[in-house]
Amino acid sequence: MTDAQDTTDDKKTMSPADVAAELLDDWRYIMGALHARFETGDFATGLRLVNDIGGSAEAADHHPDVDLRYPFVSVRLSSHDVGGVTQRDVRLAREITDHAGRLAATPRPDELRVVEWALDTRAHADVAPFWAAVLGRPAPEGDADALTDPDGTGLGVWFQEAPDATSTVEDPPEQRWHVDVSVPSEAAERRVQEAIAAGGTLVSDARKPSFWVLADAHGNQACICTAIGSTEEVPVGDA
Repeated sequence: MTDAQDTTDDKKTMSPADVAAELLDDWRYIMGALHARFETGDFATGLRLVNDIGGSAEAADHHPDVDLRYPFVSVRLSSHDVGGVTQRDVRLAREITDHAGRLAATPRPDELRVVEWALDTRAHADVAPFWAAVLGRPAPEGDADALTDPDGTGLGVWFQEAPDATSTVEDPPEQRWHVDVSVPSEAAERRVQEAIAAGGTLVSDARKPSFWVLADAHGNQACICTAIGSTEEVPVGDA
């Protein structure tokens, strides 16, 4: 590949199918980014892995989100300038996998999850500025239907179109908020069954494997989501 091709590919967002073709076994494409988690066993090994990731990131001038915990390290990769995954992320993902392998850190894609709160609303422009102010986040631009977290440390907020959501302050809804939990596709069925075994109810699986709607014993709903069936057709690691 020439330098010119490198530059072009570094500015072109990749679909989950494109990423799957790269055979990044330790990584999963979830909500527009590559995610990995490595079990390090102890804090010192995790710190060494973070230092190695930092060296590669500086050399590539491409910086992931890294979360160091005891006893694991989580990494999120995306190209913020183009709003998705590019070959820059693929190259750095391969290096991070190599670093983890040298440290005997175990990849745990089955433990990955991305949580987003969703609010049913008939007109998100009416309420988005309020929630941005309450959460201390930037006001949404234009007709954006989600709130971003500039620090990458908080939960995402998505305003779900709901034409029948007509309640007011004087007549509040029983439930308008719900949580969306995005997981690797191979983990979704297990997560659904665990929720049902824990006292939940399957409300609908009409859109599986894109998402399942569940409810707790009081009827409060949540969704287990995957990349399949949305604009994200094939998550990394699927056969």
